[in-house]
Amino acid sequence: MNSPLSPSSSPQSSAGLTRRELLQTLGLGGVAAGLSGSAFAASPKGGKIQGFEEASVQDASKGWEPISSRKVRVGLAGYGVCKFAAAFGFQDHPNVEIVAVTDLIPERCAALAKAVRCGKTYPSVEEMVKDRNIEAIYVATDAPSHARLCLEALKHGKDVATAVPAVYGNLEEADLLLEAVKRSGRKYMMFETSAFHEANHAMRQIYRAGGLGEIVYSEGQYIHYMPTPIDSYQGWRDGAIPMWYPTHATAYPICVTSGSFTAVSCVGRPSALPSLRNGNNKYKNPFGTQVALFRTSEGGMARILTTKDTPGFGSESGFVRGTLGSFVGSFAGADKDKGGAKNLPNLRRPPLPPGVRPGGHGGSHGYLMNEFITALLQDRQPLVHVAMSLNLTVPGIIAHQSALKDGEWLKVPQYRL
Repeated sequence: MNSPLSPSSSPQSSAGLTRRELLQTLGLGGVAAGLSGSAFAASPKGGKIQGFEEASVQDASKGWEPISSRKVRVGLAGYGVCKFAAAFGFQDHPNVEIVAVTDLIPERCAALAKAVRCGKTYPSVEEMVKDRNIEAIYVATDAPSHARLCLEALKHGKDVATAVPAVYGNLEEADLLLEAVKRSGRKYMMFETSAFHEANHAMRQIYRAGGLGEIVYSEGQYIHYMPTPIDSYQGWRDGAIPMWYPTHATAYPICVTSGSFTAVSCVGRPSALPSLRNGNNKYKNPFGTQVALFRTSEGGMARILTTKDTPGFGSESGFVRGTLGSFVGSFAGADKDKGGAKNLPNLRRPPLPPGVRPGGHGGSHGYLMNEFITALLQDRQPLVHVAMSLNLTVPGIIAHQSALKDGEWLKVPQYRL
């Protein structure tokens, strides 16, 4: 399951890079937090949602060149508390025309239309996918509806992108989604923000250049303090299972290697938060923190942490350690070892079109959107295609099953294009 390299992955000689020069190449400028996504004190009484702050990336459009004059006709869905349909910058991309938008709540639908400068609205995704003028749809609705709405879009011949996760606790939907993408021949991409963190992108380029060798051990963590659940459609976040929303953490090994997890043992800690206490919620979930040990398709091991009930900093971060080198990008700092590669590829993220902001989640929003649109223009698979999306998401579902069985080792389904 090898994804094509991004257009920015042309090799450049960097065999003589010192550690300081490598940090400068990555554009860190001494600010390690931007490498991993988020590092800040929790704000349990309100304020910004952890990880949503926009990153400042200098010269994000430097070196950008148009590859086509074609405009992809896009429909946008979902303008809830995260306002994600507008947050990834589709409306600012020179190769995009926003044809229509939708949200089930009329006031939110109108606000979305205004935010993305679009005059056409629909009352639902089910209605919008019937618009023959729309080529691609971005689904940024509640997590439990992602797979169902993506299946509907694929059925109507649309390319589709979605917010995370690809499926929400439903293994049957995972199988249906993979088959629908294969059968339709359309493109599918999950907008996993960690995939375009500066650190994750650099790890991926070094790994592909052979600089890390085989990955022996890796870690990923998603630390997101929510003393009270974030407002959500029909309360889907109330009592939510941490490992059903794992992709910000699983992206550190999976989006680096394009591999998968093959087996898991997971344990959970009962939470004292009211929404989780004693499993008195719609999911019957008692856990606020879950830690999983995975075996990987490469023969290595990975530890994944998901937690939302402990106060303090937020983090979407991780590291990889291979037979030839290692790479760390975390909230606490940054350290890189280019390993055995004599000629490193370009470690910078691909340039963005002028006017497209990097955005939140470690400055990943604009890069994800641009990757999706570029993949459509070039008729290639996007980085986080359907198989990778399911290999990021489904292991968390199996991990929760393991936690309910006190850490019993369970096999993880494998997904391939």
